[in-house]
Amino acid sequence: MLTTSSNKLDYGVDAPAVMRNFFLIGAACLLVAIFSPRILHLGPVDLSTRSMYWPAGFLIGEGFLFLLYVKVGKFRHRDFMLSLYPWRGDESVLDVGCGRGLLLAGAAKRIASLSGAGHATGIDVWSNVDMGGNSAAATQRNLDLEGISDYCTLLSQPAQEMSFPDDTFDVVVSNLCIHNIYDPPTRRNALQQIVRVLKPGGIALISDYKLTEEYAREFRNAGLLVEKKRGSFLTTFPPLTVVLARKPM
Repeated sequence: MLTTSSNKLDYGVDAPAVMRNFFLIGAACLLVAIFSPRILHLGPVDLSTRSMYWPAGFLIGEGFLFLLYVKVGKFRHRDFMLSLYPWRGDESVLDVGCGRGLLLAGAAKRIASLSGAGHATGIDVWSNVDMGGNSAAATQRNLDLEGISDYCTLLSQPAQEMSFPDDTFDVVVSNLCIHNIYDPPTRRNALQQIVRVLKPGGIALISDYKLTEEYAREFRNAGLLVEKKRGSFLTTFPPLTVVLARKPM
């Protein structure tokens, strides 16, 4: 039986250190602007501390935009991504870098709502740097609470070393994952793996805030048909772009 603390869905905080630093550095700038002498003498340089209001406002504002994405925006972006594909209910779906399971659960719920026989698989290495409180157990708890565990499978494996046979999945989705593979050749391997496991006629929906042109180029070079869709500039922070890549029949 789940305890009271486990009875609430928790899809975590994306890049928690980044949001923390926005607020901490912004607050430090604000304190300097308020409490320091108006002019700081740094050797031959005179620095007006009142100018620190500008970086303080910028950084704290960025922190609140990040918080808006965590609390509201990522749910809307999830729905936007999944709306780009006409669901039937019989799809085999792969979520690359599923994290706490938000996108994975969304795909599984689409399948379940159509009373379909489809299935959604999530893979991750569950890094706590990229997602707060990240773990397979936390993801499984969310799937249980959503009531879609029967439609989902979790596997621990990196994107660049997928174990699936060729042409396995109708739909491959990923949000804010691929850029975390910092080595370019390894990142290209991950993109090539997505192409390999995607069925002919299938679609990949890969969302990120940077490197999306690289993703699009790699998919085009592999023969996929590629287009891009912009996420909301208000509720996604940083602004996200979805690369749609269709594998020819």
